[in-house]
Amino acid sequence: MNTLLSFKTNTKLLLAAAMLFLAFGAQAQYKTKRIGNKPRNGSSNSTFAVKKGDQVAIKMDAGKKPVQLLKLDFGANNTRSDTVKFKVNVYPFKDVTPGKNLVTQEIIGQIIPGKQRVEVNLEPYNITASGDILVAIEWLNNRGGAEMSFSIGLFNGGTYHYEIDTWKKMPVAGVDFNVLVKK
Repeated sequence: MNTLLSFKTNTKLLLAAAMLFLAFGAQAQYKTKRIGNKPRNGSSNSTFAVKKGDQVAIKMDAGKKPVQLLKLDFGANNTRSDTVKFKVNVYPFKDVTPGKNLVTQEIIGQIIPGKQRVEVNLEPYNITASGDILVAIEWLNNRGGAEMSFSIGLFNGGTYHYEIDTWKKMPVAGVDFNVLVKK
């Protein structure tokens, strides 16, 4: 009887250990990394007019294998007294023009007044990408005379700006957009 009881107890313990191993093992199978430009908190900034439909973007290398985009992060300074709303766009990028937007649902973010780091959770939208991508924010409203200021780095791939139905590259200074991805 003791042997049977001991066998049942050991089986339960073994089963519980296996379940814990599988649960934590499944989480440990993926790794995260940050792509894009490194976060900056300096005095170097680049400004862009806030006009509905205009976009600010940078090119990022997502790698050869597909990754899931988890979180967009960037530094901004909103000198206005109101919040500025934007949506996130992600495009495959070959040569000089972006492809079709990979974002299938609107992802809305906002920049409150003042200088801060802005984060947008992308995980619920299950956006996957590989290769070169263009990660952009698109203004949802017009703010007459308003400009948004972004933290920048020099000689890091530049910034892309979309206005009047045309993408233009500013080669020297890149805004500090970066994305946390899951491999």
